[in-house]
Amino acid sequence: MANACGVDFGTSNSTVGWSRPGVSPLLPLEDGRVTLPSVVFFNADEEQVYYGRAALANYLEGYEGRLMRSLKSLLGTSLIDDQTEVMGKALPFRMLLTQYIAELKRRAEAAAGREFSSAVFGRPVHFVDGDEEADIQAEDTLYEIAQAVGFREIDFQFEPIAAAFDYESQLDREELVLIVDIGGGTSDFSLVRLSPERARQADRRHDILATGGVHIGGTDFDKYLSLRSIMPLLGLGSRLISGAEVPSSYYYNLATWHTINLAYTQKTWLQIRDIHRDACDKVKLDTLLDLIEQRAGHWLAIRAEEGKIALSGAEQTTLDLDRLSPPQSLILQRATFDDAIDHLVGDIEATVGALLRDAGIVAGDVDTVVFTGGSSGVLLLRERIAALLPTARRIEGDLFGSIGAGLALDAERKFG
Repeated sequence: MANACGVDFGTSNSTVGWSRPGVSPLLPLEDGRVTLPSVVFFNADEEQVYYGRAALANYLEGYEGRLMRSLKSLLGTSLIDDQTEVMGKALPFRMLLTQYIAELKRRAEAAAGREFSSAVFGRPVHFVDGDEEADIQAEDTLYEIAQAVGFREIDFQFEPIAAAFDYESQLDREELVLIVDIGGGTSDFSLVRLSPERARQADRRHDILATGGVHIGGTDFDKYLSLRSIMPLLGLGSRLISGAEVPSSYYYNLATWHTINLAYTQKTWLQIRDIHRDACDKVKLDTLLDLIEQRAGHWLAIRAEEGKIALSGAEQTTLDLDRLSPPQSLILQRATFDDAIDHLVGDIEATVGALLRDAGIVAGDVDTVVFTGGSSGVLLLRERIAALLPTARRIEGDLFGSIGAGLALDAERKFG
């Protein structure tokens, strides 16, 4: 059995892998499940902190408190050195991430029945697009947090490379593979030569033909679905008496996971009350104010995420928005969703095209495309990437577990 573990700290879900002969490397982290949603809920009624599915359940059951999600999105931003108020106390965002990763380590060690002092952490190809200094800062921050929770030996691996290692463990011949990892916060790609023989080599740098990534992921798909289809119910796009539109910033904050809490400030409340007086459609602004008063922004974001997931397998779906005032049912169409995210998918498509050109590879050279990451199920995205590589086989890996499994293999090779 390996001495080290692999940690996939994800925007939406996290896993920990531990390489053992003949056993799945992924450790159970919550109620027998190998994923722990990257969510923290500070329950003010019970004065307790909950993680993962338990955190979401507490929030949706209506307990007073503070829900925090998409924690990874803080890395590489100025917010990481800021703080927020939780249960009447100031909580630095850096400490929030430390608490979550400490809990991830604690649960993994409980499941394994041993301590882990060495780990390989997954990281996106780019934490922050086009800003090398911020990208370095993001990895340094994650390294410091890993040290703070008790890891003494720490290394990093690109998440799509980790997914490639997991896929390679199933191969009996050489392939040129494009790994497409669409996570909650980033889309990452690696073009890699894989084979059973190459897997035995310690240094794999020459097998990696190219890597690329863009800071677009599942939470962005949720956001633009919400802005297109849900936020107009709360007044987005409606007019003031002057003819100007109601400011959109409030809706963008509510539709973006890590800025939802900005909608709950006293300053925002007073600003929207002022806007309400001049609004042509006061009913929609009433709905917005009621949602903010309930602090139900995360509930609405969860509904948008559910709609996105449903549209990956259906042409339309109905969202029950029973916490709005008045309660509403909303029919979502896949065609509308596709139109809302077309610009995002276009950027992802361009990133893949550039990666192939940089590697000097033509489409026909790629044997297999492996999709991983929870948001790789978005059909428009799959169709566009398939069109770029029409002759390649398309394989769906473990959407939530392949990175953690690959990191476990990498940890065994690096630390024994």
